[in-house]
Amino acid sequence: MGWRCTGLSWPGDGPVLGWRREGSGRGRERVSALAYGKELGFRAGGERHCVGARGNVCPVAAVVPAGSTGARCAECARLDRAHSVAADTLADDPRPYRVYLAWFGPGTVKVGITRESRGGARLREQGAVVFSWLGRGPLMAARRTEELLRAALGVPDRIAYARKRELRGVLPGADGRAAEVERLYRRAVALEGAGWPEALERLPFEAVDHGGIFGLDAAGTTETTGATGTAGVTGAAGATRTEGATGTAGASGAGPAGEGARAVRGLVGGGVVAGRLVAAAGPDLYLAVPAEGTVVLDTRLITGWELTGADVRSGVTVPLVAVGAGGVQDGLF
Repeated sequence: MGWRCTGLSWPGDGPVLGWRREGSGRGRERVSALAYGKELGFRAGGERHCVGARGNVCPVAAVVPAGSTGARCAECARLDRAHSVAADTLADDPRPYRVYLAWFGPGTVKVGITRESRGGARLREQGAVVFSWLGRGPLMAARRTEELLRAALGVPDRIAYARKRELRGVLPGADGRAAEVERLYRRAVALEGAGWPEALERLPFEAVDHGGIFGLDAAGTTETTGATGTAGVTGAAGATRTEGATGTAGASGAGPAGEGARAVRGLVGGGVVAGRLVAAAGPDLYLAVPAEGTVVLDTRLITGWELTGADVRSGVTVPLVAVGAGGVQDGLF
């Protein structure tokens, strides 16, 4: 029995791939931490199978389409959404939630909520380059705040994933991107007393910049510190601090997904993806491939496949599309 990928996560300051042994439950799982500058390669074998729901395997091991980012059969998808805050099926959750403002590129900011105990993990999973907390409180108060910003300020609660990926190729410097989040934050807190839920506690502005931990700043600059570290933080005074990040805090550049970058459209049985990891954001891995340039791999497309190691010199033998073409919407986020 081989190992099937369960997806990319961001439990800390770096991306981690999860794995489950085929035919097993929760007990036979492992993770692989990924590091920028390292080479990786794998080959897809057999067919792609449903990843199950809520940590449980699919009871029928259903075959799912290669181009699906959810990698779930209809029944497992239904069960997964049955306990989803995002789908409004968990309205009575008593745990505290936070409202955030997430920036993905010039002119592209969204509002959202996440369970407080998750910290900033949800923002890293979405690929938010910069974010700031707006408030904290009960789930329904957080939901009402989200709706208030949509209605009063026109702030969306979702952004097409293809757009997020495309914007990473034209990122401004850290100071400029934090300033855009702060402007929206000031407009949002001005709504206190004008529909702002009383149960939601306003949190101070603090822009957290993920350019360093994603490796995006390094890909667009020539000056580097040689190590990927923690996210930069912009406080109320407006100063930008990037702790141990690759690249410079205030630099701007083309980013890893600049002109000519292509994205994996889906795996095929026997297909290979191999290259040197140069950046990662949300579910995307950015690989430098000698014969192809930059190749973006949405790791949601590799979940459910049995993967084995492949020679890094094999390159990419699966279908590719230009970045910005054939992209997918990332559900409710």
